[in-house]
Amino acid sequence: MEIRNTVYVFGTGDKSFEQFEEVYKLLGILAGLLAKEGYVANLQFVLHDVEEDEKRDMLCGHSERLAIAFGLLNTKPGTPLQVMKNLRVCGDCHTVTKYISKIMQREILVRDANRFHLFKDGTCSCRDHW
Repeated sequence: MEIRNTVYVFGTGDKSFEQFEEVYKLLGILAGLLAKEGYVANLQFVLHDVEEDEKRDMLCGHSERLAIAFGLLNTKPGTPLQVMKNLRVCGDCHTVTKYISKIMQREILVRDANRFHLFKDGTCSCRDHW
């Protein structure tokens, strides 16, 4: 993610960046808002043999979620966000990003390994065929 001519890089479960506490706090707040909208985590996208709570935490730490939360914290409301990803977006993150675009009223462009996804008002330009 690039903000004000600076490139920020996030890895899954990353806590090495300056604002990691604020980012994880925002992700917790967003999790509550997503649940109110009807979101339920799809735990099949966590391939580790761990308890369900830990699977939810692992999903929350995916790199695109960290980048989106970081972008929300560091840009003005209404500013579109752009995230570049070297892997495919998992199905759960795809769903979460749709919800975030609706709740936060942001356009979020995610470029993954296969295509561009433009999330806006709770929908994605790929029409969920990714």
